[in-house]
Amino acid sequence: MAKVVILSGAGISAESGISTFRASDGLWNNHKIEEICIAGCMSFNRAKTVAFYDDLRTSLKAKLPNKAHIEIAKLTCKYPNDISVITQNIDDLFEKADCKNLIHLHGFLPELYCEHCGEMVAIEYQKQYDAYDVCPNCNKDKLRPNIVFFHEQAPMYKNLYEQMEDCEVFVVIGTSGNVINTDMFLNPKIKLSILNNLEHSSSINDGLYTKAIFKPATQAIDEIIEMVEKFLSKVDNQY
Repeated sequence: MAKVVILSGAGISAESGISTFRASDGLWNNHKIEEICIAGCMSFNRAKTVAFYDDLRTSLKAKLPNKAHIEIAKLTCKYPNDISVITQNIDDLFEKADCKNLIHLHGFLPELYCEHCGEMVAIEYQKQYDAYDVCPNCNKDKLRPNIVFFHEQAPMYKNLYEQMEDCEVFVVIGTSGNVINTDMFLNPKIKLSILNNLEHSSSINDGLYTKAIFKPATQAIDEIIEMVEKFLSKVDNQY
């Protein structure tokens, strides 16, 4: 059976009301990256950084997965050994949709991380200091949002590269290609590649993909699922 990797970005959650960072009305219009999302910001700008991610985290409680999240989650349940979902997003909409085999590349907002001992603490939708003053494991005041800031190492990228080694079907949904150059994964092993964005991105060569669909993810997902399942059924019939 073919290996399917679905890589998603902010565009898939935008239709659930989660603001993207780079859109004209995005988060960076009101905040500077170098103040609240860069290596070291928990040292030189701790209060504002914590407050920013507290606002994002508490707002997640009311957000619901959209059709794209739900249909992808159904696909992971139907093909549990063959679908990997890798997201650049830090929200929990895939979790709310009961998505299996999910990897968060850039962290997970409903968690805190201790810089001293490495403890991971789940706090759901609470504000950081409402949940914990100090780390429950080492008692140090070194907790921070479990987010990969710019210029920090992203350890889960190792998982991305490992999953892509066996990938035959590569689906890209809702990413500009500015953070991850999705084009670089299009090697001869990829038998089917699908790109879905709201519009063309200068950072992605959409001509390299088997199919490029420029419409909202909720409108494109049925076609995407149909193409993936058709490919999987053909492969399955060979055995």
